[in-house]
Amino acid sequence: MKSLPAVLARAAIGLLLLLYAAISLYPFLWMVSAAFKDRFEVAAGGGLIPHRPTLQTLIETWNELHFFDYFLNSLKVTVLTVLLVLAIYSAAGYAFSVLDFPGRKALYRLFMALLFVPGVTVLLPVVLLENKLGLLGSHWGLILPFVNGSAPLSILMMTNAFDAIPGELREAARVDGAGELRIFTTIYLPLSRPVLVTIAVLTAIPTWNEYLLTRVSLNDPDAFTLPIALQNLQSGAVQHYNVLMAGALIVVIPVIILFVAAQRYFVNGLMGAVKA
Repeated sequence: MKSLPAVLARAAIGLLLLLYAAISLYPFLWMVSAAFKDRFEVAAGGGLIPHRPTLQTLIETWNELHFFDYFLNSLKVTVLTVLLVLAIYSAAGYAFSVLDFPGRKALYRLFMALLFVPGVTVLLPVVLLENKLGLLGSHWGLILPFVNGSAPLSILMMTNAFDAIPGELREAARVDGAGELRIFTTIYLPLSRPVLVTIAVLTAIPTWNEYLLTRVSLNDPDAFTLPIALQNLQSGAVQHYNVLMAGALIVVIPVIILFVAAQRYFVNGLMGAVKA
């Protein structure tokens, strides 16, 4: 039986965690609440539960501000980024884990060193390079830097995941006449599915939410993504907070759906990466 001080300590920790969770969740709950209120009720204040809940603000924000077009742009950039990251860095992780080539360790350490380089420090060089390559103003000017920025963490996770796969499986497949591509696609990729899903989530969320590079790179309103559309809601002289919160809710809903759908794989992938 646990002593009274131990029980009290656990109860205090639990209460502190509940308090922290409540403080952390309150802004999100207020955003959701305001999105279902009219502007008069938001201006009047009140509690989190709307007195006259309405979908009108969400519908008008979606239709009148052309959020569907921005949604498609964000979806295009995010999906292409995730696909390229998974294709390129799963292959890179296989090479670093299994293959032997000159400079392998030095190159791997170089990629790991990039984990400590803040992305904002290379923003100006990236924009100048995009301008010289003619990518400035296009979605590829966002996708390629996003893919490049995902390299260090993705390579680390894929290499660790492949290191945890017994080498005997590869040797048995080679005895059966399988080449490296077949071994990679039929053995290593299926066994590392949780890590692939984890990388996809970790890539998709910051790509979907990215504002700074998008603001600097894009100048055509038809190419804007959802974070730019959300920022444009604040550019008017009159601020309607219910409209702002409705736009924010539209932006965040796909991220929540993605995380909930991939939660099981995401947790297993993180645990696998840590164990490796």
